Amino acid sequence: MSDHLPKYPAPQDGLLSPEMIADYRESGVLILRDFADVEACAALRQRALEMADAFDPASVSTVFSTRTDEHQADDYFAESGDKIRFFLESDAFDGSGQLRQAKEDCLNKMGHAMHDLDPAFDAFSRTPKLAQAVRSIGFQDPAIIQSMYIFKPPRIGGEVVCHQDSAYIYTEPESCVGFWFALEDATVENGCMYFIPGGHKSPLRKRNHRFADGRILDEILDETPYPMHLRLPAEAPAGTLVIFNGRTPHMSGPNTSSKSRHAYTLHVIDRACHYPEDNWLQRSDELPLRGFEA
Repeated sequence: MSDHLPKYPAPQDGLLSPEMIADYRESGVLILRDFADVEACAALRQRALEMADAFDPASVSTVFSTRTDEHQADDYFAESGDKIRFFLESDAFDGSGQLRQAKEDCLNKMGHAMHDLDPAFDAFSRTPKLAQAVRSIGFQDPAIIQSMYIFKPPRIGGEVVCHQDSAYIYTEPESCVGFWFALEDATVENGCMYFIPGGHKSPLRKRNHRFADGRILDEILDETPYPMHLRLPAEAPAGTLVIFNGRTPHMSGPNTSSKSRHAYTLHVIDRACHYPEDNWLQRSDELPLRGFEA
């Protein structure tokens, strides 16, 4: 296992150097500072807040929690692969059923197709610079399978337990890679991500399936516990891009601070690989997968 998270200044054109690629292959993580302009990050955050303002939490109250996985039993979540939907924090409501704080500070995330359905997210997601970085790590025919806007709100931002993204975005062979943008400064205090460097070389622990009756359940593949003592914080100033392998174990702590930790994640798969029909995330034929073409 690696003993550090490799960090570099972002290449201006997105083309990763041989050293960057070698470090990514070894650790399963690559942190690129100043990849996105802070102005672009602020603009995307503003757009997300506009969308959140139009969301009515009285119409739906789906909670997203990696501790309980209760969202998996909700059609609102299960059918969000080709839509834009909002998911609340588990502590969003008080004892009387009212939101504890401002609406945007009660949201866990927005997903999962902003990159295809909203022009501002589309433009942020499909830049020549990002396309170059994606190609640099070996994709043959990359496509963005999902996008997530993570609010990680102050005081109630929930913990994300240790997991591997390939459990949920599975291809044969595995090809999922996460591209995580810090839209605000991510620190230990406000719930930054942690990674286990080198953990992508260990087995896939579970596989998430959608069954014909609509149930979404996990299949345990390997019960080896994650070596949590090896986890390292990935503190990231706004504009940072973190690239991580779909098998790299990662997590984040709760945000009990007074500062939010907004972030935007894209998951990319290779269309040269098979995407099983029993993955939870499915898209209608009306919204086919797209790569990084404008």
